[in-house]
Amino acid sequence: MRQKLRIGKIATLLAMLEEQERASYSSLLQDAQCCEGKVGSMDMQKVISAVETAVKRSGLIQDGIYRETHALYHAILEGLEGITRGQWAIGEMMRTVGLRFAVVRGEPYVDSGEGEWIAVAFYGTIGAPIKGLEHETVGLGVNHI
Repeated sequence: MRQKLRIGKIATLLAMLEEQERASYSSLLQDAQCCEGKVGSMDMQKVISAVETAVKRSGLIQDGIYRETHALYHAILEGLEGITRGQWAIGEMMRTVGLRFAVVRGEPYVDSGEGEWIAVAFYGTIGAPIKGLEHETVGLGVNHI
């Protein structure tokens, strides 16, 4: 696998780094597009919607192009699978998430015929809906557009 741009790594770093820590990583973004946001909820649909809304508002994907929305959706689900450890529920299991997310779009392969890809990374906390009873979690999803 010969890659020129590690969109998953960049997305994960962006989701995990605090604002003051990012200055030394700004050069990573010169060949990629990105958007970031935060979401906290006990409702999985709200998490998915927050990412989709942020991405569409930033212009990272074209709203009316199905393949772009489809690729984003699958990258989100893959990232959330890491967050929830494969158990596709949060509120139904009496747990909540507080997450930062980053979405990066670019051409990660040297061969431009491989096209564009999208990476969605989440970092934050998951746990019982009681302050102080949560733990760190991270998830990453990468999909071709």
